[in-house]
Amino acid sequence: MVVELNRENFDEFVKQNKIVVVDFYAVWCGPCMMLAPIIEQLAAEMPSISFAKVNVDNARELAMKYGIMSIPTLLVFVNGNLVDRIVGSMPKEMLKARLQRLIDANKNA
Repeated sequence: MVVELNRENFDEFVKQNKIVVVDFYAVWCGPCMMLAPIIEQLAAEMPSISFAKVNVDNARELAMKYGIMSIPTLLVFVNGNLVDRIVGSMPKEMLKARLQRLIDANKNA
């Protein structure tokens, strides 16, 4: 399941979950809409990661806080700390492999 975040619940969600991937998107963004089903699939396939999304039109302050200049942008947090930024869309298997490397690198963190 992919959780919709906003400024009220963003910090708490990131702190509550060990590994978090946040998809910054907009409904008018074609590449964002292409990435959305991939994120849904990865959420089902990678239960050790908590997936979320932020609509930049509804949460401009979060987009500004994290310097989101292009969408889609995925931010990856481990133990509440930003550890990776993925800008643009990519094929599912490439994204899954990159996320798996982060999981493996942070198993004992």
